[in-house]
Amino acid sequence: MQERVKALAKARNYRPNPFAQSLRKEAPHIIGVIVPDLVTHYFASVLDGIENCARHNGYSVFSTNSHESHELENEALDNFFALHVDGIIACLSQDTIDYSPYERLAENDIPLVFFARTCLPHLFSQVVGNGDVAAYDATKHLLDMGACRVAFIGGPNHLDMVKRRKHGYLQALRDAGIPIDRDLVACDKIDFDVARKSTMTLLQQEKRPDAILAFNDIITYAAFDAIKSLNLKIPDDVAIIGFSDGDSATFVTPKLSVIMDQAQTQGYKACELLIRRIQGDRRVYKEIVPFILKFRESSEKSHIE
Repeated sequence: MQERVKALAKARNYRPNPFAQSLRKEAPHIIGVIVPDLVTHYFASVLDGIENCARHNGYSVFSTNSHESHELENEALDNFFALHVDGIIACLSQDTIDYSPYERLAENDIPLVFFARTCLPHLFSQVVGNGDVAAYDATKHLLDMGACRVAFIGGPNHLDMVKRRKHGYLQALRDAGIPIDRDLVACDKIDFDVARKSTMTLLQQEKRPDAILAFNDIITYAAFDAIKSLNLKIPDDVAIIGFSDGDSATFVTPKLSVIMDQAQTQGYKACELLIRRIQGDRRVYKEIVPFILKFRESSEKSHIE
């Protein structure tokens, strides 16, 4: 019997944990949250929304920072599994391309909801923004302001979040009858220095872009810094719009045009979906939270040539 129990425990990935056992005696309600970069305004706001929803429903939140590392992300999943949390809310790190740890969670019937960067949509509910629509509208705005060469600076191409936003950007160009110039698309690691270098390369081309659509706040401020360092004027030489929800967008000169992601709402809705799943709703949902465009000085030229 002991051998049969041990074999079953191994097959089900059972991992005894004294802390979890002590928690179970008092039947707590715990939600585990994995974010890629907690110091950014976006992820901090998402976590705030999750905590608000969890508190209103009698749950506590354990959060962990993957630091954009799939190794730390998998370690966090293992820890939450061992702690027997009621469910998990996660956003993929930018280098995660192996989704088998999440498939194992599904096999073990662990409730999980993704937000922002997602995978396995047939298995898990997700909360995302309408990045394709927002990128389309932002690109169209830049074109309406007189831009002819709009660049897109994004993150890794395998991320569904990047794909959605790049699709909207490209579709806006197609609909305007502008040929796609691959030299104006730079998708690389989500990192300030990498994004700044990519922007410098774009701006030092013989035919430099006259407008930039940036994937997130890190890339937005990297591009903003690169433009300034070359003594180019914003928006007269290079206009810029970025996906960012932070107040700091109004603290720089010129004030940044931004695509606001309603991060707190995304977090709250992700938690709502997870609690539904914990309570027995096994349907798979896709919740779309619309972006809000705020056009300010960095994209609104005083005249259109």
